Amino acid sequence: QSYSGGPSPRARGAGGEPGAAAPRPVVTVQPYLERPAGPYPGDAPRRNPVRFTRMQVEALRASMSPGLTVVVGPPGTGKTDTAVQMVSNLVHTYPGQRTLIITHSNQALNDVFEKLLVRDVDERHLLRLGHGEELLETEKDFSRRGRVNYMLTRRLELLVKVELLGKALDITADVGYTCETADYFFSATVEPKWRAFQSAVAKEPSSPDAVVRHFPFTDFFTDTPAPLFPPGAGRAAHLEAAGGAWRHLRGLFEELADCRAFELLRSSYDRGNFLLTKHAKVVAMTCTHAAIKRKDLVALAFQYDNLIMEEAAQIMEIEAFIPMVLQHPDAATGKSRLKRVALIGDHHQLPPVVKNLAFQKYSRLDQSLFARLVRLGVPTTQLDFQGRTRPKIADLYRWRYDHLGDLPSVLDPAGGHALAVPGFELDFQMVNVTDPQGVGESTPLPHYVQNLAEAEFVVAVYMYMRLVGVPAAKVSIITTYNGQRDLISDIVARRCGGDARYGPPRAVATTDKFQGQQNDYILLSLVRTKAVGHLRDVRRLVVALSRARLGLYVFGDISVFGSCTELQPAFNQLLQRPTKLRLLTRERAPSHRRLEAQVPADAVTEVESLVEMGRLVARMQAEAEAADDADGTGAVPMDTEPRVAAGEAGRRRIGADTVPEAPPSLD
Repeated sequence: QSYSGGPSPRARGAGGEPGAAAPRPVVTVQPYLERPAGPYPGDAPRRNPVRFTRMQVEALRASMSPGLTVVVGPPGTGKTDTAVQMVSNLVHTYPGQRTLIITHSNQALNDVFEKLLVRDVDERHLLRLGHGEELLETEKDFSRRGRVNYMLTRRLELLVKVELLGKALDITADVGYTCETADYFFSATVEPKWRAFQSAVAKEPSSPDAVVRHFPFTDFFTDTPAPLFPPGAGRAAHLEAAGGAWRHLRGLFEELADCRAFELLRSSYDRGNFLLTKHAKVVAMTCTHAAIKRKDLVALAFQYDNLIMEEAAQIMEIEAFIPMVLQHPDAATGKSRLKRVALIGDHHQLPPVVKNLAFQKYSRLDQSLFARLVRLGVPTTQLDFQGRTRPKIADLYRWRYDHLGDLPSVLDPAGGHALAVPGFELDFQMVNVTDPQGVGESTPLPHYVQNLAEAEFVVAVYMYMRLVGVPAAKVSIITTYNGQRDLISDIVARRCGGDARYGPPRAVATTDKFQGQQNDYILLSLVRTKAVGHLRDVRRLVVALSRARLGLYVFGDISVFGSCTELQPAFNQLLQRPTKLRLLTRERAPSHRRLEAQVPADAVTEVESLVEMGRLVARMQAEAEAADDADGTGAVPMDTEPRVAAGEAGRRRIGADTVPEAPPSLD
């Protein structure tokens, strides 16, 4: 392919005469040919299963350039996938550089790390610092001590392979005694044999079996899943197979070279410091850990070239600057080694938490560096397609963003997003909750708001979902106040904790703590009945409405929230649907009913109140117990302790005509 630049080809000739043709510069482009990495399945590079959108590709391109990259990611647009791919690209493009990953929460850090484990990044270069590592959904230990133990174990495994290679080459010396002897074995024996093989094959260009005859490591590769040189394959295929086998061997000795420092250093302290300051190419920690350990990191001469900050909109300004100064300037140039900074977040979701109102309102400490840069007009890349939730649910918060579209995965008529929620007529709705005793919200402690009727209603709906077959891991309950979260947790423990038929939901959390997470079905409790409260902050509303993938059910007082001006774009859509819970009590999970399918009117049960919902759950539970007794399989209790005192059993039982007059004891 040719590319011409500069003046017109006829502008000036070689002798300076106008009209003569000048030679054009030519750029030769060749397609990249992927070579086999080795004969074993573990040698194949891990593929990225994510197909990126145009704006995600633009964000990845921008992050490879030196300087600042700001990526705005609305809910469900793949911010974490984009951050992980940034790390993978930097590791492969600049193998000599080190990357620091910073997040606001341990949950987000674990999400990034778990996705990084399935990318084509060698795990020996990964390190996670701080608490929360035990929550990683993997049996591998990525703490400093765990990585040191991994390198020592890996060293022994590789030395055994070196011994086997020595035996295959008839070498009697103890070539696998240490990393040093293995390195000498590679330089003195293995590499010369490979060069001799290349020379011998080059001298026989027409021989179809020259590669097989001269390959010196055939005896070492006898345990490959498929023959190293397939019968009937041509010379070119044999050369490719030999090249893949050599790359496998070379990678084995390169990994041993990385293990050599852990062999020389004798104390765990020195090994851990070497791992942190020299060996790990990707180091991950929270911004809190960076602030606490900054002095220690600087003293150890910790160095890094790239900084990727996830959840940047939740990190206070001072917390965002600390990860940028975890290293001394370069001694030779006096400049920082840091080359790239990528901030990824969403300023339309919750800001940093500042408990002191004076600092929050008057000092504006709740403004993140990310939000400041966006407000000042720094060029940003906004991800513009969401792939989390149904389009109708996304409409509840889509109005906060410019040009937020839907990925084909959520529009696919044959996909899971096109199926209805089991046991529910609607995929989302707001349920108007009235307290049978007229109490509504209560405040047993300052700023500790609870709503007992609403909490009972939410837990009853959760129990109904379990009775129709929805897995507990697919349901999360979120609320806007800590008091309500504790109350719901207490009711779940009393109603569901002792019966394996129910079990606890995946999470009972506040909206603020649940930011960055998602689940198939979300039950949202709004709590307040006297005033809107801090849900008036639209950013909190966006977080609350954007956590569900398939079903969202909002429980609250319509007279309070429906009239709030700031929330009307979302609540106007919610109030277009029925405000009484509409259930299909005969339907069971998994549902094969399509979302747009018409449901017969006589199949719908409209729940009028909390008491009616309790009676419905009690009836369905009795039916389930009777069915279990008929089958000879009863519900197995999860504990043997009575959950409720005998005198309170009737009053607390779901389905009773009354509900408790006060919330359960806080202790």
